[in-house]
Amino acid sequence: MSIGARSGERDGRAPSLARLVAAGLALAAAPTFALMAVLSNMGTAGADPMLCSGAGQTVIGGMTAMYLLMGAFHLQPWLKLIDIRKG
Repeated sequence: MSIGARSGERDGRAPSLARLVAAGLALAAAPTFALMAVLSNMGTAGADPMLCSGAGQTVIGGMTAMYLLMGAFHLQPWLKLIDIRKG
């Protein structure tokens, strides 16, 4: 799926509302996960209570790591948008 104005270029028509909403949601995923990672890391003092095993503690772990990974996996729409604007 293309982002923004390119989604309707094949036949010369403007993109449909559904395509614009889908593109907007795709762009909203990565920043949302980044914000959730920051907020989940701010609320913890050490390890997540459910994962506390007494072993060595890491700076980033549990839910924070999960949110960072999810944000990284959802970067594709942003990378496509940057590529479109360069060209």
